[in-house]
Amino acid sequence: MPHFRTARVIAPCRQADPTATAVRPAALLRGEFIARAAVTAARLSVTALGVYELELNGTVVGDHVLAPGWTSYRHRHRYQVFDVTHLVREGANAWGAHLADGWYRGLLGFNGGTRNIYGADTGLLAELRIEYADGSTDTVSTGADWRWSPGPVLAAGLYEGEEYDARRAQAGFSETGFDDSAWEPVRLLEFDTGVLFPADSPPVRRIETLSPVAVTTSPSGRTVMDFGQNLVGRLRIRVRGEAGRTITLRHAEVLEDGELCTRPLRHATATDRYTLCGDPEGEVWEPRFTFHGFRHAEIDGWPGEPDPADITAVVLHSDLRRTGWFSCSDASLNRLHENVVWGMRGNFVDVPTDCPQRDERLGWTGDVQVFAPTAAFLYDVHAFLRSWLRDLAADQSDDARGVPPVFSPDIPVITPVPIPPGNPPMAGWCDAAVIVPWVLYERYGDIEVLRSQYPSMRDWVDAVDRIAGPGRIWGEGFQFGDWLDPAAPADDPGRAMTSSRLVATAYFAHSARLLARTAHLLEEKDDAERYHALAESVRDAFLGRFHGGGGRLTEETQTAYALALSFRLIEHDAERAEAGRRLAALVAEGGHRIGTGFLGTPLVCDALTETGHVDTAYRLLTQRSRPSWLYQVDMGATTVWERWDSMLPDGRVNPGEMTSFNHYAFGAVADWIHRTVAGLAPAGPGYRRLLVRPRPGGGLTWARAAHETPYGRAETGWRIEGGTLLVELLVPPRVTALVDLPGAEPVEVGPGRHSFHTPFAAATR
Repeated sequence: MPHFRTARVIAPCRQADPTATAVRPAALLRGEFIARAAVTAARLSVTALGVYELELNGTVVGDHVLAPGWTSYRHRHRYQVFDVTHLVREGANAWGAHLADGWYRGLLGFNGGTRNIYGADTGLLAELRIEYADGSTDTVSTGADWRWSPGPVLAAGLYEGEEYDARRAQAGFSETGFDDSAWEPVRLLEFDTGVLFPADSPPVRRIETLSPVAVTTSPSGRTVMDFGQNLVGRLRIRVRGEAGRTITLRHAEVLEDGELCTRPLRHATATDRYTLCGDPEGEVWEPRFTFHGFRHAEIDGWPGEPDPADITAVVLHSDLRRTGWFSCSDASLNRLHENVVWGMRGNFVDVPTDCPQRDERLGWTGDVQVFAPTAAFLYDVHAFLRSWLRDLAADQSDDARGVPPVFSPDIPVITPVPIPPGNPPMAGWCDAAVIVPWVLYERYGDIEVLRSQYPSMRDWVDAVDRIAGPGRIWGEGFQFGDWLDPAAPADDPGRAMTSSRLVATAYFAHSARLLARTAHLLEEKDDAERYHALAESVRDAFLGRFHGGGGRLTEETQTAYALALSFRLIEHDAERAEAGRRLAALVAEGGHRIGTGFLGTPLVCDALTETGHVDTAYRLLTQRSRPSWLYQVDMGATTVWERWDSMLPDGRVNPGEMTSFNHYAFGAVADWIHRTVAGLAPAGPGYRRLLVRPRPGGGLTWARAAHETPYGRAETGWRIEGGTLLVELLVPPRVTALVDLPGAEPVEVGPGRHSFHTPFAAATR
């Protein structure tokens, strides 16, 4: 049944100049209707060109934030459906909405950004279907009978922040009896309803609140509140003061010299302003149409000294169900894991973004490609990532070559790095079209995601096949490559130690192999044979170009060996053993410090473990000197950073542009932590079979993990006591587990709780 039969998109008759560069206000819209009898059911369908908050008879409908969210609007425009039976009453009713730019018309992108990407007008589309006891129905909707007015939101932008004047609030505007005689008629907009689809992923909600842990006065005399955690959201304030006073709230992730450090935000001003109406009972305000990435907030203009109890941080993200947990005997590793969790939370705000704070916040494909396994353990991202993959495929369909964009939703941007025009193919980034669907199959057992994404997967591999040609080697020209490896200069984040050709060709082989496996599962026999042959041909080309023989590569880098081993481009046992020895030697020669960027980091610990060097992997994981994961922890990080040294040892911020303090890519190591440190991994699609293979090390005396699989809760835990490794295991119903403990023969067990013990001698460094 269509959800929009009579509704029209309505818009303010006067909108801001579409050529203006200043942040624009939000509008109020309202209408009234009659329910002719007692209501037995009422269902509201609603969306916006922009972002909305809708009220019915004075009550906000739902608890969604920044609805309808961000999708590839020209292809897929989401709408929400709410049961509002309890809000509609017999007789006169009123409804109204706040409407702002959001992603649809607001500022997006780098270097000053671009406005009006999807259109120059904001609009609201809503339809309410009312059912009565006698079985009859009425439909009321947005149309020409609605009216609009400027509202109290004087400016609202995702990057810029929100400005609100409480003196201009129109109390009761969504209730009957409100005098809207000074309001103006709305304008009707043409809109292709064929792109509409019902919400297919969890909405953004207010998830929790945090109170300040410290209040300081900066060297310049400003009040700064520290919330103890780098988070994504906004502030909620409770204040009493004279009408006309304006309170200014500025946000930043870190301090430098005791002041807010806003340079990493680039052009994002991240500033909210609230002008009081002077209510003697006090006023409570939280922005509606913006969000910020911050740990610290500067408070200016407060009447008197601000009481920390009156200022709260509201954490926002897509309302995903938590499904995975980890802890161990090392407090620093626990903090690292918590940083990974908070980094994911802050970057899963309707779209899996790279960063949540600066003038970017885009759905970068490379970031989610490497992080998807970790994400799928920590939270139920099945619907979230399936929806995003639909956008990715839709954006990819715009490219005649079959090349996916490097971020989705795809928008025109002026990048700070010299990306060639015309949607250039990017190894590791565009491969998300193949790898992310495979991860969802692996972690949720969802073969339908492979079926629906199969054309997208195939188009990308075919595109690379054409680019590489019969030589099968590709990666010429600009590539992100092993982005932000620790050797990259501050002003050149793509200057990696590993060549783009090696990286690109390795990913070509990997994606072709996954595509062949997908074709086999989908019973596409001809494709399965073709792509298997292609994967083998690319592997042979890789070895011919980059393998010097005997397991040694022509490029002696951690990332080169991690790719070759993890993607099984080197397959013979003796050569894999030598490649593993060489990788371990490179790590040791580097002082057991990280030598990998975005694409090498998720693989390096696995490559070491699979070739018998788990102790080296632990030394890499537990290293405290920079570059390392625990260097960030020691520097006070509460999320994972974009650069290994976004903050320098002297407490100053890295001078490079790429200095986000909330970037989950390097947190992809958590997948290895779950599978190898705790020993909980999928051995069959959707965890229908578990692999319990803990490999204790790093001085740890215990570790545990739990995951809510599609079949129920799985748990592993181990501890070392007196030279014995003791293991506890919970296997969900209808699941089997292969238990592979150090020094013991593997055993297969069924559902229920199991205990094991085996002699264990901890390695010495």
